[in-house]
Amino acid sequence: MTDKPFHPLEGGCDCGRVRYRLESPPMFVHCCHCRWCQRETGASFALNALIEADRVTLLREPPELIDTPSESGDGQMIARCPVCRIAVWSHYRSAGPFISFIRVGSLDDPDRLPPNIHIFTASKQPWVALPPDAVAVPAFYEREKYWPPESLKRRAALMPKINAYHAAKAAQTPI
Repeated sequence: MTDKPFHPLEGGCDCGRVRYRLESPPMFVHCCHCRWCQRETGASFALNALIEADRVTLLREPPELIDTPSESGDGQMIARCPVCRIAVWSHYRSAGPFISFIRVGSLDDPDRLPPNIHIFTASKQPWVALPPDAVAVPAFYEREKYWPPESLKRRAALMPKINAYHAAKAAQTPI
């Protein structure tokens, strides 16, 4: 995030059917350079702003949720416009439907959310040059080491819901 005061950010798909607004700053912004994200996006990295799903307001039609595999094996639900198929956010299984990973490129003003960290830089495309002052790690990272205290508090407030969600899912799964 920048030091400027936050004003709600809006975004959406290319055709305009799916529009949304972030009602608060995200908790954290990842720039992921893993090969899985490269393949999924068809680009050098994925730039995701992590925010509580209840802080994302739909302004037009809802996206379609597409169950998609992920490198972790847990999968993710990618929210795509049902018409133009642009991905606007994801819900990773580990966080359930409670944290939206907003595709920063789908924002009207994506410049407002630069990455807080570059992750999986061990598989970064060699021609991608990171700024000298960028926080970068070769794989994933310890959240407590990099996230601001306020963001950690926001995530902690979601953990009872996330844990209950996983417990309910586990109870439904036959062993």
